Amino acid sequence: MPAAPYTRVGPGLPPLFAPEGARALILGSFPSPRSRAQGFYYGHPQNRFWPLMARLTGEPVPAWDDLAAKRAILLGHGLALWDVIRSCSIRGASDASIRDVEPNDLAGLIARLGVEAVFCNGATSGRLYRRYAEPLTGMPATVLPSTSPANAAWTPDRLLDAWGRALGPFVNIS
Repeated sequence: MPAAPYTRVGPGLPPLFAPEGARALILGSFPSPRSRAQGFYYGHPQNRFWPLMARLTGEPVPAWDDLAAKRAILLGHGLALWDVIRSCSIRGASDASIRDVEPNDLAGLIARLGVEAVFCNGATSGRLYRRYAEPLTGMPATVLPSTSPANAAWTPDRLLDAWGRALGPFVNIS
């Protein structure tokens, strides 16, 4: 079966943050077709990002389509969310196929929000951050295991342990 053709996509989604700032910025690579269709981050119902964030913050797991609850999980706990890439050429949802990258202005967002730490959701996000943003931010990122369902070797409990150790100190718990 031939590979899917490359498609130019973008811009991605706008950053998600509270006006008063954020202690930590979580970065994906680029929104999946499902996320772009939903108009919100981690829109694939099998992605473990939102259940993981709920567990880390002590909030209820939001329904797949409850975007307000998802926003509240991050914004209420001092976290921001964006993607490294503004636009790119990609085959379907394959991060491995990403090329012709136009990065987001992560340095500007980090400065604006007063971000203390950057976390990348998966190796692709980490690689892209190091290449396109770290030279401008001067801030290294912690690369965490991907919450994608394709990363099945990482169970929800293992993800919680890894993400909790790294991101936990930056989560505002009231």
